[in-house]
Amino acid sequence: RLVREFVAQNNTSQIKHVIQILSQEFALSQHPHSRKGGLIGLAACSIALGKDSGLYLKELIEPVLTCFNDADSRLRYYACEALYNIVKVARGSVLPHFNVLFDGLSKLAADPDPNVKSGSELLDRLLKDIVTESNQFDLVSFIPLLRERIYSNNQYARQFIISWILVLESVPDINLLDYLPEILDGLFQILGDNSKEIRKMCEVALGEFLKEIKKNPPSVKFAEMANILVIHCQASDDLIQLTAMCWMREFIQLAGRVMLPYSSGILTAVLPCLSYDDRKKNIKEVANVCNQSLMKLVIPEDDDVDEAKQPVPMPAESASEEALSKAEAVSGGESLPAWAIRGTSGCCHSLFLAALSFLCSSERIPVTLNLDGIVQVLDCHLHDTSIGMMTRIAVLKWLYHLYIKTPRKMFRHTDSLFPILLRTLSDESDEVILKDLEVLAEIASSPAGQTEGPGPSEGTEARPSQVELHVPVRGSQLSSSGNKGMECSPSTPTMNSYFYKFMINLLKRFSSERKLLETRGAFIIRQLCLLLNAENIFHSMADILLREEDLKFASTMVHTLNTILLTSSELFQLRNQLKDLKTQESRNLFCCLYRSWCHNPVTTVSLCFLTQNYKHAYDLIQKFGDLEVTVDFLTEVDKLVQLIECPIFTYLRLQLLDVKNNPYLIKALYGLLMLLPQSSAFQLLSHRLQCVPNPELMQTAEGPKPSAGSKRSVATSIDYTELLQHFEKVQSKHLEARHQRAGRGEQLERRVVL
Repeated sequence: RLVREFVAQNNTSQIKHVIQILSQEFALSQHPHSRKGGLIGLAACSIALGKDSGLYLKELIEPVLTCFNDADSRLRYYACEALYNIVKVARGSVLPHFNVLFDGLSKLAADPDPNVKSGSELLDRLLKDIVTESNQFDLVSFIPLLRERIYSNNQYARQFIISWILVLESVPDINLLDYLPEILDGLFQILGDNSKEIRKMCEVALGEFLKEIKKNPPSVKFAEMANILVIHCQASDDLIQLTAMCWMREFIQLAGRVMLPYSSGILTAVLPCLSYDDRKKNIKEVANVCNQSLMKLVIPEDDDVDEAKQPVPMPAESASEEALSKAEAVSGGESLPAWAIRGTSGCCHSLFLAALSFLCSSERIPVTLNLDGIVQVLDCHLHDTSIGMMTRIAVLKWLYHLYIKTPRKMFRHTDSLFPILLRTLSDESDEVILKDLEVLAEIASSPAGQTEGPGPSEGTEARPSQVELHVPVRGSQLSSSGNKGMECSPSTPTMNSYFYKFMINLLKRFSSERKLLETRGAFIIRQLCLLLNAENIFHSMADILLREEDLKFASTMVHTLNTILLTSSELFQLRNQLKDLKTQESRNLFCCLYRSWCHNPVTTVSLCFLTQNYKHAYDLIQKFGDLEVTVDFLTEVDKLVQLIECPIFTYLRLQLLDVKNNPYLIKALYGLLMLLPQSSAFQLLSHRLQCVPNPELMQTAEGPKPSAGSKRSVATSIDYTELLQHFEKVQSKHLEARHQRAGRGEQLERRVVL
């Protein structure tokens, strides 16, 4: 009644005096009953003031909010009731004081007393109604408080925060999406709450935000939220990880190349998910889409030598968006390294620059591919032996794709990547080895790897001048490599400085890991013959083995190469090239192979059979009498006899019909027969030779056929005498080496006896 009288008299000073007395002497009194009376009095003042209460809100609200912290729950309830009456009267006038009201309510939301909590919920609903119906809400000043309180660990406080976010998101005049980078990290943390209800509410809120992002991508600050998503894509909680991964998928597809600066962080989060089992199938599938979409963003223009920044294409727009309402968003920040990403705090948004947006702009925002960071992440994953097979395959696909799209920049990293790529050849998975070989083949064949002299390598010997490798002519220029797809075959093989280095290191790996040679050697070489030029591979390996100091390994390796040459369908063309020796290149290849094949006598004979050098094969077999005949030697002769019965040597068996012109072929086969003991191979070859017809029965009325010598006249440039001397020299070295090994074995046996 008193306040109404003062209002009627327009006596503001007396009104303020009454409010001051109620505040200082009652609401803030030490006596609890006085505080209750003061709170009731302040509420009564507000009711009496009516629409004029907005002039005194600061004086009315502050003492009530102070009582929110009172130890007496009844007092807190009275304070809540008083503030409800004040707000109900003032309505929209309380919005300038919204932050202090929100701060007080957020504390009451976690109050242990159910009555206080119930009262705060009534006040909360009233305040939400006021905000919803008003167009004067100051979102800018509210966001810092929301960002601070969103990191609360109290379940009720979290529920209170999420409810307000949902309300603000539903108001058309309030654009909360502009401030999403400020609260996104906190939302993902709330998503991991133990309460199912809170998790569901948070999931709904994030879903609504994602819908808004899809509707209006030009206004979204993708760059500012990229690393926030990277952090939560690595979360241990499945729901957080799946949600963050879904957001990442949409960001990559909507923002496009804006996401490129954050590629290393994205790959750090995505690659491990590709090896998840069926228990995390959903996360694995979304991660796979993220990986593929990110890979497509790398284009040939990223390989510009001058490191010029490339324009960012427009973000994708929804179907409902008009074509003229285009915009672009980008961050000038670089992606964080893995150690920084894992250690980022909740307020990680402060690490990024603000995104720039343009409407109807014809300009493009420059973006640079952070290739160094990407390669570092890929290299770390290859070195990590604990990662799954699908992750290793994805890493190798990335490396292959980068060598195709950005070969110049990638070759700066080749020396550091080369060792781990070679080690990956020992992987248990055939799929991993195939992808690894594709990468190595691209390195060995790309024109971007062309430098003067051999490629850099520790301990790599210089390439000898006498080795002439065939270089297929390449019609397309280097830039054409950018037109290749992610999964296309390597380019037409050419020789570069890394090819010979690759061959040397591959043979070294076979030498140090004999099990790899036994189990995967043939598989690796056959695949390389498909990916690269088979003639170059055999030519270079033969040349390297010619100077191999480990003679036992050289013999084993030659035997492996010979078996591949004679039996693999991938080498059909090379076999045909060697069969006739019609060209100078084929004769040079034969001589190169022959010199290395001399490490293994039986393979040398089989090479002569393949190239139809039957007289020389016979001469070699005559020398076998001077060699040490071991069980291994006889086993190889046995295998050669089996090979003669295979389709590969069909032409050789048919030549047995022409006895007159192929006498040395028959002599060579009889020579092999005489070497063999009475075994199944002996019986097989003996039966074959029994089928050789009588020369007199094979005579016809036709003129005489050309002699064997005239038939092979094209190969007269080959000095077979010199080749035979080389064979004897190599075999004497092998004999000496065997004696040395035997001597060391005897010495060791004596030591054991002693």
